[in-house]
Amino acid sequence: MKHFNTIAIVGVGLIGGSVGLAVRQRGLADCVVGIGRRQSSLRIARQAGAVTTTTIDLAKGVAEAELVIVCTPVGRIVEDVRTAAAHAPPGTLITDVGSTKAQIVAALDEGLPRNCRFLGGHPLAGGEKTGPSHARADLFDGRVVVLTPTKNTRAEDFDTLEKFWNSLGAVVVQMPPEEHDQALALTSHLPHAAAAVLVGMVPERLFRFSGAGLLDTTRIAAGDPALWTQIFMQNRANLAKALEGFIHRLTQLQTALLQANESLIQQILEVGKTNRDALGN
Repeated sequence: MKHFNTIAIVGVGLIGGSVGLAVRQRGLADCVVGIGRRQSSLRIARQAGAVTTTTIDLAKGVAEAELVIVCTPVGRIVEDVRTAAAHAPPGTLITDVGSTKAQIVAALDEGLPRNCRFLGGHPLAGGEKTGPSHARADLFDGRVVVLTPTKNTRAEDFDTLEKFWNSLGAVVVQMPPEEHDQALALTSHLPHAAAAVLVGMVPERLFRFSGAGLLDTTRIAAGDPALWTQIFMQNRANLAKALEGFIHRLTQLQTALLQANESLIQQILEVGKTNRDALGN
């Protein structure tokens, strides 16, 4: 694995902080620069050991970076990548961790200033808790990281990022940006939408009757609403299609209940159990 003199992380929250911790634990860089908008969060990241130095000035933070990892909300990624490219050393490789890819990659694939290059990425890791205080060096162990190269991507850039994420314990999968967004609509964005709608239906007077079933099923609804609104908006067509299929399945179950169709109810539950068992922990 290539050793970097300087890696810059733009947005040192849960994912960015975990990247920094993993990089430092494995000795992959001499300097890890944390770049953010709030000194309070940067101070937590520095105290946690996720970064070696911090700044709220993005241009200053990437000035010596050989690799820039943009970990900001999806609505800000394009702007942050362009700003980083304008101030990073010529030829710097830039990637991101956004959970939508098509819109971001399309905006950045036509070339960046100073011969910098962008290759989209998305680690399938994280949780509803945010901020550097929840960062973990082992967050990516055994997790999938999707890279979304295009016809303009250099093979050496893909190899660099594949080896980088492998070094953090992740398994790298290559997908076109559009296929990534179609897949994540079903496996990530639909579950969040369903959890939010489900828990939103429960009146406050019934909160004390909520058991493990409701709590486990709706845990992800505690995620940042502003962040998830951006994700939904960027992948709205795919999410709407996924919701259409979900509504159809719910309607099947509703009809089975109204018709007292016990065999169909059991069939629906058995398919759910089989698939959930196959997913593992």
